[in-house]
Amino acid sequence: FFTSQRVRVIYLDELEDIASLPIGVATIKLIIAKKDSSIIQARELITRTKQEIDSEVQQQQVLQIIETILIYKFPRMNREEIEAMFGLSELKQTRFYQEAKEEGKEEGERKAKLDAVPGLIGLGLTGEQIAQVLNLSLAEISEIIQQQNTKDR
Repeated sequence: FFTSQRVRVIYLDELEDIASLPIGVATIKLIIAKKDSSIIQARELITRTKQEIDSEVQQQQVLQIIETILIYKFPRMNREEIEAMFGLSELKQTRFYQEAKEEGKEEGERKAKLDAVPGLIGLGLTGEQIAQVLNLSLAEISEIIQQQNTKDR
């Protein structure tokens, strides 16, 4: 298998400086970097990622991988300290992060409302009352009531 010339063994410690490596390989090399040099390498990688990767989604993914590597490399530091140390806190200011956070919040609120329906039915409220109080459609409430009735059988 290894003699087929399709697979090539690469030793990370033998690779050149991360500045000349593709971002993906440089990110993997960060794993084996010594703690003192990993700080400088991580900062360089973060800067390169922001400059070289145009897609906000891909940029976010690479920066999260770098952050995860740093969290394992510096286990005594919490996420906020690492974000501050490497300037990663600005990720939370990106439109992508804010939209994802808002979407997650909305999904959580919706799930909480849907989870409350059986309890409100148990208190004797009608489907119309529940729909009005929770700002849900009557169809959604009816569906939950049907699911509850099927589940109770």
